[in-house]
Amino acid sequence: MKTAKQKAAATQPRIRKKLVETHVVGRRTRESTVRAERCPALGLHRIAHVGVADAALPYEMVRTHLSGAYFLACVGGQGRILLDGRWQICREGMACLAPPHVLHAFHTVARSRWEFCWVRYEHLTEQQPIISSTAPVMARFDGRSLQSAIMGLYYEVESAAAPSFIHQWIELIQSYVARFAQPWHVEDRLSRVWETVADHLGESWTLDRLSRESHFSGEHLRRLCRRQLGRSPMQHVTYLRMQRAASLLTATPDKIEAIASAVGYENPFVFSNTFKKWIGWRPSNYRLNKHQPETLRRERPA
Repeated sequence: MKTAKQKAAATQPRIRKKLVETHVVGRRTRESTVRAERCPALGLHRIAHVGVADAALPYEMVRTHLSGAYFLACVGGQGRILLDGRWQICREGMACLAPPHVLHAFHTVARSRWEFCWVRYEHLTEQQPIISSTAPVMARFDGRSLQSAIMGLYYEVESAAAPSFIHQWIELIQSYVARFAQPWHVEDRLSRVWETVADHLGESWTLDRLSRESHFSGEHLRRLCRRQLGRSPMQHVTYLRMQRAASLLTATPDKIEAIASAVGYENPFVFSNTFKKWIGWRPSNYRLNKHQPETLRRERPA
């Protein structure tokens, strides 16, 4: 007889100590995918591919260096997703938005099929309207309409439909992702706070200061952030700092110590450890990897 602890452990996914580039589908998983190579119109929104999956063990995906954002909406069952440097359960009625330049991983759990749909983007600079300082990492979202839109596009592409029909499906898909990434119900004061933080990342930010800036109590601010962004206020500060650091490492020759200071870290070692936890690479390895061809990137995970 297995103990309750052993039974619980059996339902958990395999979590590698060292994640490497992985794509395992398995015979029990069904996928329907539309890629930009076959549907160039996806390029209008810098979408690399969209798809729908009905997945089961051993389905597993690890991307050590996303070049663009990855949106995933769960429409049935549950799976495990690595976001913000920690594993989280993504259940039916939830969606997550992984920003560019992060270590991103997800896979199925035992005794549970996982139905989800996804939209994978390319290139951060073209995505600023989607990924903003108020974009949630994980939140409630009914993905059934998005799932239907992706399948609509899939069948239109398969039947070689007129470009005008294909374009309408793509616009619908994009609008669903935008609705999640830019929720209309975000409190104006909260939105302004994150814009201020994003403009002054080198300054010292504490929960007390965020509360003063937003004119919310610390507890109310925590509740709002959890509900609207899927993370705590200070976790969101760290998120904004890591995204800016990733951008600076890519776009500038600045020393790591200078980048650490620019995003609010006096100690470069603390910055390096935090960056690795959230992004998946040490800053120096990240910069080196970013400027290597794709074939070499997959050989040098952190």
